[in-house]
Amino acid sequence: MTGTTPTSALAGLRVIDAASLAAAPLVATYLAEFGAEVIKVEDPNAGDALRAWGVRKDGVGLMWKSVARNKKPVTANLRTSAGQELLKQLAGEADVIIFNTRPSTLEKWGLDYESLRETHPHLIYLHITAFGEGGPDTDRPGFGTLGEAMSGFAHTTGEADGPPTLPSFMLADGVASLNAVYAVLIALYHRDVRGGGGQKIDVNLVEPLARLLEQSVLTFDQLGENPARTGNRWAITVPRNTYKTQDGRWIVMSGSAPSIALRVYKAIGRPELVDDPAYADPQQRLQRADEIDAMVADWIGAHPFDDVMRIFADEQVAVAPVYDAEQLLADPHHQARGTFVRMPDADLGSMRVQAPVPRLSVTPGRVEHLGRELGADSSEIYASWLGLDEARIGELRAAGAV
Repeated sequence: MTGTTPTSALAGLRVIDAASLAAAPLVATYLAEFGAEVIKVEDPNAGDALRAWGVRKDGVGLMWKSVARNKKPVTANLRTSAGQELLKQLAGEADVIIFNTRPSTLEKWGLDYESLRETHPHLIYLHITAFGEGGPDTDRPGFGTLGEAMSGFAHTTGEADGPPTLPSFMLADGVASLNAVYAVLIALYHRDVRGGGGQKIDVNLVEPLARLLEQSVLTFDQLGENPARTGNRWAITVPRNTYKTQDGRWIVMSGSAPSIALRVYKAIGRPELVDDPAYADPQQRLQRADEIDAMVADWIGAHPFDDVMRIFADEQVAVAPVYDAEQLLADPHHQARGTFVRMPDADLGSMRVQAPVPRLSVTPGRVEHLGRELGADSSEIYASWLGLDEARIGELRAAGAV
């Protein structure tokens, strides 16, 4: 999934990524994978904080390399009037601009939506913040961790007698970015197909994840009950848990569909339970969740991993191994699909990254290159988008604007 393609769905779309860290830049990453020309605007003195965030090799941020794929890095010091003016000029040539700076700061810089739409009414303006605009927390700083707490995720995650549990990856940022991508495409459809103008998109780090946890809200609203932590089990279906095999491997199983749950009984040698309403009926089954879960755990714990996987596969049970990164990369199915691609890189030699996730038959996504050095495309972009010559760009550099 490397190289160029004449059928890039978003070819001709110009996007400015003027954000930092995770959620907002990920939106630009997804658009870049499908052919949008994305320029990555960074402070000339420090660059995006993602460059130094997380695990590094030889001083190179590994997440930066992936999130900045396919982007053209330019520099502009938005704390200077010249840098602000440059970004305003670039916005006039773009279709989409992406920010995650606090609203008060953008307003101070003259880069808020109200200011830009006066001269650029065509612009799709995406603003991702911690809490969204219009409430008392509008201007509060925050990261995905806060979204994972306030969305209700941490409250429902973890063992019943343990503390609320946070994810070990950028969950809230990732969910927000996916919501924002489809919002951008909706806005572009409205503008380009329906004949509408530009508009502002307001996405935060709490609401997208809360939408996925809506079961808790519905339960409280209608029954007055607050769902509690249940570890790896789920109060609305059984069996559903992580289970350890005789030889120390972990698997997961989900009996969400009634037919799948009944197949589990056959797989563990209890076919008589299929015709017993106390164990077969979904609601009655929940009344015996502890018993059923222990029954499944005991059977799995008495059999080696290979036998468990084979027997469950024979009975068409929804089961999967718990992978670490090495096992994920070695999985034959993912290898056949090309889920991960190895890309050449000037800093690291090469690195494996995940290929674009949606598989489109006519307009597939591509990884063209990994994240590049700070300001690598400044001269080319300022010349091609704004018509600036090297002399003028040199003046801006000398003034600290780029």
